[in-house]
Amino acid sequence: MLGINKIHHISAIVGDVQENLNFYRDILGLRLIKQTVNFDDPSTYHLYFANDNEKMGTVITFFPWQNAYAGRVGGGQVGKIAFSIPKGSLTSWEDNFKQLQIPFTREPVFSGAQLHFSDPHGLSLSLVESTEASDNEAITDIHGVELLSTDYQQTLTSLTKHLGMSDAYEEADVSRIFIRGESVQEIVLPKTNFNIGRFGVGTVHHIAWSVPNDIKQMLWQDKLMALQYGVTEIKDRRYFKAIYLKEFGNIIFELATETPGFTIDESLEHLGETLMLPSQFESLREQIMAQLPELKV
Repeated sequence: MLGINKIHHISAIVGDVQENLNFYRDILGLRLIKQTVNFDDPSTYHLYFANDNEKMGTVITFFPWQNAYAGRVGGGQVGKIAFSIPKGSLTSWEDNFKQLQIPFTREPVFSGAQLHFSDPHGLSLSLVESTEASDNEAITDIHGVELLSTDYQQTLTSLTKHLGMSDAYEEADVSRIFIRGESVQEIVLPKTNFNIGRFGVGTVHHIAWSVPNDIKQMLWQDKLMALQYGVTEIKDRRYFKAIYLKEFGNIIFELATETPGFTIDESLEHLGETLMLPSQFESLREQIMAQLPELKV
């Protein structure tokens, strides 16, 4: 069985839903491709953003917890989320951030020219120049993530030996793992055992790895259960099916199918324009909409 070769999506917890939309759409230029609710808690939005063609591997999703407590970033979480931007576009992004008074730094974390900043709710983000130029400066992909483990050696084993990400390089302070699918994505694993974090606003809940279809997902489920991971049953998230586990460095991993995709209930041209509910909640649409905060899209 081939190893994991792509990030499917990253899911984070943020604060005010309108601030979340305004920042990722209007400042970072991502497209809202789905507005729905948390299937496990329909009183909360679940917003999906991606590049313009809703390409898997660019998707970042958010659970906006209105008026909730701030989280504590630490072990068992994702540190920085890095987006890819075209070669030569970093200076323009810097100039724009200066005009908008968005603080940023330039210390090296990922491979390539990069800058680091935070969203309005404290989520740690990066922009990293790719090796390909473009006519525009828009985000093209997820470049990768920094993983904060409570046991980095266990997490390294999970990634390389159990999930099959074999392209790993050792440096003094970090392990760098490159997954090579349609594009190259970088996993940065500091060689530090972090104290456990606390989920809340400004933290990443989980990272999802992409699997092609239902059959491959079931094979992964069997393999990971045989390796003594506590793997969930398959959950139908409408746009994909998902299994979840907590690897032995306490980071929550999801394995999500690439099918059926986000156009199952909306056309590509109209993605994200309407609140979409799973069938089990459709009869409760009025009650759900009444308790959700207003969202101007």
